[in-house]
Amino acid sequence: MSDTPNFLQSEYPPSDPHGALFHVFPVPLERTVSYGRGTAHGPIAILNASSQLEAYDGISFPGEAGIYTAPPIDCSGEPQAILGRIEEIVRPAFQQNKVPVLLGGEHTLTQAAVRAARSVKDDVGVVQFDAHADLRNVYEGSPLSHACVMRRIAEQDIPIFQIGVRSICQEEIDYRDAKGIRFLDAVDLQRKPVPEQILPDDFPGNIYLTFDVDGLDSSLMPATGTPEPGGLFWWQALTLVASVVRSGRKVIGLDVVELAPIAGMHAPDYLAAKLTYALMGFAGR
Repeated sequence: MSDTPNFLQSEYPPSDPHGALFHVFPVPLERTVSYGRGTAHGPIAILNASSQLEAYDGISFPGEAGIYTAPPIDCSGEPQAILGRIEEIVRPAFQQNKVPVLLGGEHTLTQAAVRAARSVKDDVGVVQFDAHADLRNVYEGSPLSHACVMRRIAEQDIPIFQIGVRSICQEEIDYRDAKGIRFLDAVDLQRKPVPEQILPDDFPGNIYLTFDVDGLDSSLMPATGTPEPGGLFWWQALTLVASVVRSGRKVIGLDVVELAPIAGMHAPDYLAAKLTYALMGFAGR
């Protein structure tokens, strides 16, 4: 694992975990992906591409707070064991008031990170950028499918706000209604400007931000298992994140998931790395 590059190692030397605000965890999970495959290669692609980034993200220099890149998390074995391993490894970062940054890997990993956050902090809500609601109870025979991850989180009575969804089934619509899950779907974003403040007043103050790269338009992000047209573009996505944090809420952890690199096509990898660094900037500021 020693040959795994550090995030943005071209600009910042590796930080000691105790002195770094950002703890980057590569999670090469690929167990339940559907349609296109390749999420196991997403973390290393993001790390490699990050060396092409500039230290300035357009607003600040997030890396000055320190970036520690952990070895890739072992994703072998049964799904429950993998999720338990992720939770155990990530929890100390929350306990130390660091910002864990998980690089996926399929979206299933998010439930482990959110469990870790919830075990340390009570006031936690999840803001999800995604083309899909991921609220199915079971998908293709598995309750731990990437298509079920937000259902498993909602079952823990953790508030969720969904942004950019444009592919959803009746079961998920019904579950949204039953659980009171609030959302700003892609079609709504095409009809009206981004609100100054997206989250309702009663949403928790500590935010775990999960960004499935298929939340972006497929013309920008073809390198994912289920690329969906009609998605978010770069500045729109950043404006939405800014709106999420504008009300004084704090991003305590985040992930960027579902990148499935395409050989010879560097742009999606670079986009995922730049997105990760931009989200780190919002968390750090």
